[in-house]
Amino acid sequence: MAKPPVLVVGSSNTDMIIKVERLPQPGETLLGGDFSTVSGGKGANQAVGAALAGGAVTFIARIGSDMFGDMALEGFRANRINTEFIVRDRTNPSGVALIFVAASGQNSIAVAPGANSKLSPADVRKARGLFRNASVVLLQLETPLKTAQAAAELAHAAGVRVILNPAPAQALPASLLDGLFLLTPNETETLLLTGINVENERTAAQAADKLLGQGIENAIITMGARGAFVAGKGIRRFLPGYKVSAVDATGAGDVFNGALAVSIAEGKPLLEAAAFANAAAAISVTRLGAQTSAPSRKEIEHFMETGKVPRREHGSIVGNGSNGSNGWNGLGIKRKGLKV
Repeated sequence: MAKPPVLVVGSSNTDMIIKVERLPQPGETLLGGDFSTVSGGKGANQAVGAALAGGAVTFIARIGSDMFGDMALEGFRANRINTEFIVRDRTNPSGVALIFVAASGQNSIAVAPGANSKLSPADVRKARGLFRNASVVLLQLETPLKTAQAAAELAHAAGVRVILNPAPAQALPASLLDGLFLLTPNETETLLLTGINVENERTAAQAADKLLGQGIENAIITMGARGAFVAGKGIRRFLPGYKVSAVDATGAGDVFNGALAVSIAEGKPLLEAAAFANAAAAISVTRLGAQTSAPSRKEIEHFMETGKVPRREHGSIVGNGSNGSNGWNGLGIKRKGLKV
């Protein structure tokens, strides 16, 4: 089967990660453990997640003309992502994120956006032809809002479905929300967009109804360890999650969105697509980093079939039997697939 074309517009960062026993308090200095530098950025993470999940991905972004930009491009090409419309900025540096990761898997992140803040509607319009051939356009908000709006407008004009992951949380204009195929906020973003604090299935349903009332066709509210609430035409469904032993939650939502975009592009029903995305995200939190944690399609299918987190060993996939405890349990469904 041909890979479905997925167009991702967004940010690219280099993540500098320090593992610590716990997250530091304001004014506190902690002596941490391991330090690593890995590729990140919500747009880039989602592009890599989508490519590994089986999509033919093109990434529209802006990176610096520096070593971090060189590293990012090398990674995109290694993952067979089309980089034709990635702009090398000669004035602004590549984006950088500083990340603390606690032993519990929780994290704290600060981002210097650099060239990401200069990704413009003009940069997006240079790829106008790609919008006509895409199955899905995937957006986030680590680049200027006007750029996301321009991408959405091009997609709507081409009759292409748009998935918006509204992160980082910010107020959104009605013109961007109206006509979206799918919005994927977490609890914090949902609170900002609806004024409803998502605490359980009932409040998630209330928030989802309010989102759909703003002209959005479908919504998936991701709820961390509790699962996810999926809403659309004739659908109001809470999907409990996988239990896994969490190592690092960095990028889990991005992996979810990348895998979700591929499954939607393949024409899968919304609940089935959410199940596939949930499995991808659950695997990702058992690994360190953002892009480095994204699973392959084979790994996702292995996990959905067996309920066991696959480990990478000499290029092969081996089930390690870990269903875990005290861990993040994904964003969606019970183990061994979706039961409708």
